[in-house]
Amino acid sequence: MADRRITLFYDGQCALCCRQIDWLRRRDRHGLLVLQDITDPAFHAEQYGLTQPQLMEGLHALLPDGRIVCRVEAIREACRTVGLGWIAAPTAWPVVGWLSDRFYDWIARHRRQFNRLFGGCNFRKRDP
Repeated sequence: MADRRITLFYDGQCALCCRQIDWLRRRDRHGLLVLQDITDPAFHAEQYGLTQPQLMEGLHALLPDGRIVCRVEAIREACRTVGLGWIAAPTAWPVVGWLSDRFYDWIARHRRQFNRLFGGCNFRKRDP
């Protein structure tokens, strides 16, 4: 069987990001998500052909075929990987997709302001 794992690159200093990652991690019954905190000092974006500022713009995912997708598409792929693709499927529809992309971009730009509401990252990170 081909490797179906995807790597998710997330901001480990963002409480909202951590909640989203924790939600996905708890549903990853087959260990198909590799979670990479891009704020970890040992992380180097260049090894993936990206820059730290690019990754800080929003969630990114490295797919099994080597493609890197970002933002809402990364969420869709992560949901699909853990068997919940139906939850994010509407974000690929024309009007809903456009609105989802705009809403995601706004949230991503302001995500650090949500830390006061959501607290810090509380989940135990799984080793990649």
